[in-house]
Amino acid sequence: MVDPLSEIIGLLRPRAVFTKGISGAGRWGVRYADFGHPSFAVVIEGACLLAVDGQPPLTLEASDFVLLPSTPGFTMTGFEPVVPTLIDLNLAAAATEEVRHGRQDGPPDLRMLGGYFLFDGEDSGLLVSLLPAQVHVRGVERLSVLVKLLIEEAAGRHSGRDLVLTRLIEILLVESLRQAQTPDAPAGLLRGLGDARLAEAIRRMHADPARPWTIVELAKEAALSRSAFFDRFVRGVGVPPMEYLLAWRMALAKDLLRRQEGDIAEIAERVGYGSASTFSTAFSRHVGQPPGRYARAAAH
Repeated sequence: MVDPLSEIIGLLRPRAVFTKGISGAGRWGVRYADFGHPSFAVVIEGACLLAVDGQPPLTLEASDFVLLPSTPGFTMTGFEPVVPTLIDLNLAAAATEEVRHGRQDGPPDLRMLGGYFLFDGEDSGLLVSLLPAQVHVRGVERLSVLVKLLIEEAAGRHSGRDLVLTRLIEILLVESLRQAQTPDAPAGLLRGLGDARLAEAIRRMHADPARPWTIVELAKEAALSRSAFFDRFVRGVGVPPMEYLLAWRMALAKDLLRRQEGDIAEIAERVGYGSASTFSTAFSRHVGQPPGRYARAAAH
């Protein structure tokens, strides 16, 4: 069975993990600027408050895991009133030693393992937009174990390190997003996959992107009427079904062009276009340049 979530993470191609310890004691609070790269953290002991811009605030406790696929600005504090210290996350990200907030001596009230990574896929903005802005998972030991393995592997210089890190990040992403794959998740791919009716239509689009799908055919896959399917898809995924299909086809096309897997006519056929000219028109409108030029630029 085709797994849309795994396919999207495969196109994102996560890599280059950067990790560190974070602790806090006494009265403390920090405000991080918008970062743009995916970040994660797991609480080892203690607790804190996390408020990500545009998202409901969270109380983080021991064993909690948080994933921010695009890391907008956020505030993290202890439980005493405080004016947060402004920190540039781009500068803080360069630190490799444990970062201590608040009182510098004595035992900490909070200990976390955190880090960030990069996406190699050029379509990361499009694909990340299909994921929730904030993933909070409580009490899943597998995630804590994965983060600890990431930290250990990133700190070492063992042969095969890059491959192991890449695979660990992919597993971490799948595991954490799997936990958020529920009908009450924010509109996006995970909420769509949490709806059994919509999930069937999404899987069919991913399994056969070359098929000339219509709303009626996709609605039939979801065992819904045309209007019920359209409304449910927009509410669940956040975009109309044909817009989602177009975005997925273009993401696949860009990946095929980058990897030079066939000429333009072959790629056009693989992503559902009857001719190279029709594909070129759609690609240019969506991407802003013809596929041939895009492929040549990607090759350099």
